[in-house]
Amino acid sequence: MLEVKNLTKKYSSTLANDDLNFSLKGGEIGILLGPNGAGKSTAIKCIMGLLRFSGTILIDGQANKSEEAKRNMGYVPEIPALYELLTVEEHAEFIIRAYKLDKSAYAYADELMERLELADKKKKLGKELSKGMQQKVSIMCALLPRPKMLLLDEPLVGLDPHAIKELKSMLLEARDAGTAIFVSTHMIESVEEIWDQAFIMVNGKIVAARSREEEAEHGDDSLEDLFFSITEGEK
Repeated sequence: MLEVKNLTKKYSSTLANDDLNFSLKGGEIGILLGPNGAGKSTAIKCIMGLLRFSGTILIDGQANKSEEAKRNMGYVPEIPALYELLTVEEHAEFIIRAYKLDKSAYAYADELMERLELADKKKKLGKELSKGMQQKVSIMCALLPRPKMLLLDEPLVGLDPHAIKELKSMLLEARDAGTAIFVSTHMIESVEEIWDQAFIMVNGKIVAARSREEEAEHGDDSLEDLFFSITEGEK
């Protein structure tokens, strides 16, 4: 579903992403781990087609900036970016129309709002919501089209415990439905029970990768141990 080949991104003299290569299948949750400044958000934005880059990124075999690929993608940015003068339910309406979804999407939007505790905020404008509520609206908008590829950049930051629990359940449900899910985070403990593929990023490079099967083989050497051995070594 997701293929990243030789992804390189420079900001002036700073090499934010240095020749990244990895892939993710449908029905898998991949996590991109790394300290702040490792280049995780840049990689997510490149995959979404929001930044210029060199290399190749394919979504279900299509170039990531193509219309075909974009119709298959959902995105939760690190910082919520809502339309200030649209209400919560108008954000759902916007997504339904933009993706040309059928009428069943309205019921799904109501379900998502209920699960994310947004039902009583339907008439609230984007600018009237707290950061946590804005994050929930972003999650709703990303899940509403039932994308084949879902990208989430630090999605748990600012969420209350109920929302964190619900989001994890939603991600597992989407994975079981065949969605490929890619989560950028620096908090291993927040995703330790849901990942299938893990990639550790330091200074713009992926320096280690581990699958859930490999994790079981390593016994006491957990992903967390691997992460800290690498990042503390860098420090």
